[in-house]
Amino acid sequence: MDNNKFTMPELCYETDALAPVISEETIDLHYGKHLQTYIDNLNRLLPGSGFENKPLEEIAAKADGPLGNNAGQVLNHSLYFAQFCPNGGNTTRPSDCLRRRIEMSFSNMDEMCSKLSEAAIGLFGSGWAWLTINDNGNIEIHQMPNADNPLRHGLYPLMTIDVWEHAYYLDYQNRRAEHVRNIWEIINWNVISERARKC
Repeated sequence: MDNNKFTMPELCYETDALAPVISEETIDLHYGKHLQTYIDNLNRLLPGSGFENKPLEEIAAKADGPLGNNAGQVLNHSLYFAQFCPNGGNTTRPSDCLRRRIEMSFSNMDEMCSKLSEAAIGLFGSGWAWLTINDNGNIEIHQMPNADNPLRHGLYPLMTIDVWEHAYYLDYQNRRAEHVRNIWEIINWNVISERARKC
């Protein structure tokens, strides 16, 4: 944030680097247009809101109405785009610490991946499927509609699957399940593991 203004998060990959899972055209639209609009709206709504000097996480957790919706979408998209890299950066599995935590909540990694995929595919309408950590350190999966986010529910976000149609429709049309299956090919588990380490 610069002078109380939020700015676009930088991508750690080129806009064509996630293809064919996510095309350059989708990145240009989803990141370049949709996220930019949410940031512009957030900055426009901040003056006089009482949240002018607050961090994004606090605004996304506490603000209501249009301010809360736009802050939630900025947070959600920032976490979403930061969790990817080409071919998963050859990090096909989480750290041993995160893997053990996942296996305490699920029988194994495959079950967790399957259940998170099911949550994303089965979410009615637009929204997000989240892998989170609760206050007790347990790993949980949640469906959250629209701009909702884990911080509003006292949860810490680790990973998310965006199932708003603009996240996949140019590449997959109505084949949401195919999009969700392919997302796992570009997950950077180093990023997810680092998020869990901070909990």
